[in-house]
Amino acid sequence: QVQLLESGGGFVQAGGSLRLSCTSSGRAFTSLQMAWFRQAPGKEREFVAGITASGRHSKYADSVKGRFTISRDNAKNSVYLQMNSLKPDDTAVYYCARKMTLDQEVQTRPARFQHWGQGTQVTVSS
Repeated sequence: QVQLLESGGGFVQAGGSLRLSCTSSGRAFTSLQMAWFRQAPGKEREFVAGITASGRHSKYADSVKGRFTISRDNAKNSVYLQMNSLKPDDTAVYYCARKMTLDQEVQTRPARFQHWGQGTQVTVSS
């Protein structure tokens, strides 16, 4: 059974930082495109950041560019999201997702991803 386990969420004041981690089970991590999405109450799930299986290409939502950084460590089957200069609008449940592909184009649509984590809450106070 495929599992994605997220951690690192929490409560932080505006301007602060958090680092989310996601560890994927299985042995095919180097063939997986990974991404972070988020969903705020009453809103649709939205793309935050993604990284190709090779790690050479990444993509960000306009709302987080320059503040968030996605990275991966294939030796640890893990992907990370470093979030700096957090704003109250960043408050949401953050989900890690994976897609089996070696494409060099980062996918941004939730329906493209095959497996999801349980989510981790990020709350930013003003």
